[in-house]
Amino acid sequence: MNNGKTILIVNPGSTSTKIGIFSDGEMKVNESVKHDDAELRKFPTIWDQYDFRRNAIFKVLKDNDLSMGEMDAIACRGGNVKPLPGGIYRICPKMIKDMKSGIYGGHPINVGGLVAFDLGNQFNIPVLTADPPMTDELCSSARYAGIPQITRQSSFHALNQKATARKIAAELGRKYDEVNLIVTHLGGGISVGAHRKGKIIDVNNALDGDGPFSPERAGSLPAGDLVKLCFSGEYSKAEVLKLLTGGGGLYAYLSTTNVIEIEKRIADGDQQAAEVFEAMIYQVAKEIGACAAVLEGEVDAIALTGSLVYSQRLLDSLKKKISFIAPVYLNPGENEMEALADAAMRYFNKEEELSIYRGTEDEADEARCTAA
Repeated sequence: MNNGKTILIVNPGSTSTKIGIFSDGEMKVNESVKHDDAELRKFPTIWDQYDFRRNAIFKVLKDNDLSMGEMDAIACRGGNVKPLPGGIYRICPKMIKDMKSGIYGGHPINVGGLVAFDLGNQFNIPVLTADPPMTDELCSSARYAGIPQITRQSSFHALNQKATARKIAAELGRKYDEVNLIVTHLGGGISVGAHRKGKIIDVNNALDGDGPFSPERAGSLPAGDLVKLCFSGEYSKAEVLKLLTGGGGLYAYLSTTNVIEIEKRIADGDQQAAEVFEAMIYQVAKEIGACAAVLEGEVDAIALTGSLVYSQRLLDSLKKKISFIAPVYLNPGENEMEALADAAMRYFNKEEELSIYRGTEDEADEARCTAA
């Protein structure tokens, strides 16, 4: 069913704004408006980008002879909000307030959420988001890090992970909440999630925490050595954080995150490039194996998604290491635009009820009442 609905998809990133129009069961428009770095530097904060991001949306609509009056809903990628279960949410004032607070981080997607929210109010249409990056369905055992001062956090590619899981479940002829899956998102960051009957009960913190190293992130590191590096006097806090996210992984070893370039170097005989690339695959396989243990060996399928799935070298090596666990399915690409469209249609087709966002203040009030 598509009910003839037309959905505006909004997905702002650090250097682009992706805009889509989903109508009559297909993505009619799917554009990525690139933003020049020098242009973005003109804005002191991400919130100063409000008009800039809003104008990008209206330009795409105008270029395609469309108007906001033709839209039945807006679907926007989730921003930095409090940890919450996966699901479809209305972007609401509480969510906007939490994004503006900066408590959960700052990213241009927060500005996109505000732009979408305001457009929804202006044109009286629902504004939806689904499975934001802070989606948290971890089981209690997964939260323990080893010392009370640190709790493992859920921060990963939840939107694509959940969308991929639903797709693979359908290929298996079953519903998402009827299967156990291991979904691996392979992109600039890498996340490996254990999906048990519709919930992601364990997943590595792909933003800046643990798991395999990736094209630009360091992943898990030997704790003692990391502490020594931090107190060596050679690096500032900002420099260490850059080593972990943005300057780690493939980039740290090979000075590039471009897998096509790395594969060419390997083909030309670069032994270090071959070893580093294989080491990343090795760590991904280990994480998949760990998720198989979390699911107690009951794994219906392993799904591989993200941009790195286009690498045949990676697939050949990884499949050799993990195929004994369960059948391997492929869903290449980021798939965020399609996932948002699918969430909006599940909402319109009444296939999934809206989840309610309880803001940070709600929990604070509840804690005060309990203490009293």
